[in-house]
Amino acid sequence: MGEGVDPTRMCQSLVEKMARGKYLEAAAVPELLVLFEDWLEELEGEVSSLIKETGEHAPEKLAPRLGLSPASAAFLVGKLKREGKR
Repeated sequence: MGEGVDPTRMCQSLVEKMARGKYLEAAAVPELLVLFEDWLEELEGEVSSLIKETGEHAPEKLAPRLGLSPASAAFLVGKLKREGKR
């Protein structure tokens, strides 16, 4: 049965995704969302300032200076670009 979909894995994946969704739903209270938005805005400011200071746009070079993963830095740089802030 080397091809096709493994129904057991598919069910496991579905259950895990549902559990994560319930967890996220429970955490999505207005007070936490406001804190998250504030934190994200602060990070965006740090990224923007660092880009202005260094002229560097490469997420893998910005990440260590920001204390973030390269993927997180890439997300923030992309978000700033999409929003016309960079």
